Amino acid sequence: MKVTLGSGRNANQNQGRFSRRDFLCAAAPAALAASAALSGCRKRSAGNRTVKIGFVAPKTGSLAAFAEADPFVLAGIRRVLAGGLMIAGRVHPVEIYAKDSMSDPNRAAEVAAELINSVEVDLLLTANTPETVNPVADQAEINGVPCISTDAPWQSYFYGRGGKAEQPFDWTYHFFWGGDQLAAVYTNMWATLPTNRIVGGLWGNDNDGNTYSQGFPPVLAAKGFRLVDPGRFPSSITDFSAQIIAFKNANVEICTGVLAPPQFATFWSQAAQQGFRPKIVTMAKALLFPAAVEGLGGRGKGLSTEVWWSPHHPFRSSLINQSAAEFCADYERQTGKQWIQPMGYKHALFCVAIDVLKRVINVDSPASIRDAIRATNYDSLVGRIQWTGNPVANVCRTPLVGGQWTRGSNHPYDLLVVNSEGASEIPTQAALQPMDDTGV
Repeated sequence: MKVTLGSGRNANQNQGRFSRRDFLCAAAPAALAASAALSGCRKRSAGNRTVKIGFVAPKTGSLAAFAEADPFVLAGIRRVLAGGLMIAGRVHPVEIYAKDSMSDPNRAAEVAAELINSVEVDLLLTANTPETVNPVADQAEINGVPCISTDAPWQSYFYGRGGKAEQPFDWTYHFFWGGDQLAAVYTNMWATLPTNRIVGGLWGNDNDGNTYSQGFPPVLAAKGFRLVDPGRFPSSITDFSAQIIAFKNANVEICTGVLAPPQFATFWSQAAQQGFRPKIVTMAKALLFPAAVEGLGGRGKGLSTEVWWSPHHPFRSSLINQSAAEFCADYERQTGKQWIQPMGYKHALFCVAIDVLKRVINVDSPASIRDAIRATNYDSLVGRIQWTGNPVANVCRTPLVGGQWTRGSNHPYDLLVVNSEGASEIPTQAALQPMDDTGV
């Protein structure tokens, strides 16, 4: 039989191939003298061994806001798992090993490899932008370890890792929305207001920026918007004068892009200083979190963004039987902080993992866990999770709507759903208002 060592994407694509770990374990009887090289082998036991879940997220660094609610989510999941989990007729203890990517792709890959080779996790989970998700998923794919991820636009996850529709990944599976949905949500929002339909794009030279700068133009053109794109810029940018001048010269009335919160704060301050006042500002990533919007002072009101998940979403957690609204209220009551979008997806990530393990035929077989992932059909706090092959085999697409930040009643700002044309099951709370009418 041909033995393939994991050394690149899809190294373990076919079930008939061995992973690196399987190769070492199978070779052990013939190579006892090399036992030191076999430390990565799964140590099987006849008893109800501990099942290990690895989890990588950016607890610190520039992406730490995405993981702010992780302690709350993990505490709830650990309470559910306190008595163990019934897997293939046996109750197994379950341990979650959480690692910090420090918002660095190299660190994400490093801790993922540690979880795989030293901790010997049975299932790997990861979330929070391609900078964390992609390197972790790559490590899982190379080493033949089942992996579920979320919170990265699916094109950035799939094509950003070299994925091909005709040659999908074998061990790594993802659920989230995509850039195609984002473009549709944004243009649906913009079409509800009278503008000159001239759009200024701010897309940096990173995974998300390059993905969106390719996906947005054809959608904008098809819907009658004219794009002004000053080009890619480095993530270290501190001066947006060139972009602002280009937008003012072109009479841009709609401004969009994908920026980190500090980048957007810099741009938005410089826009005010230079007299650039668009009617609509819809920015991905930068405006997801209430703290980032509050940091803009009064100039946060009226800004719009994508809404992955909110208390208004009509979904329930099958694991804890809570609605989205109840889950958010629980978080705010326990932490004193305002709900954030990633918490719904993080909870769903662990719920899907638990559902997968409950259905595994042989927990000692990575292929059995992978097959259970493929067969998932689960109602989560963010909607139905099912890998059907649409849009690609490794991706389950989730709903996306549009929202606008308004002055809040219990918080400085509230994010209200203002357009849900692409996901009619999600109700709207208001209509999009132009920036000029928000009192900014």
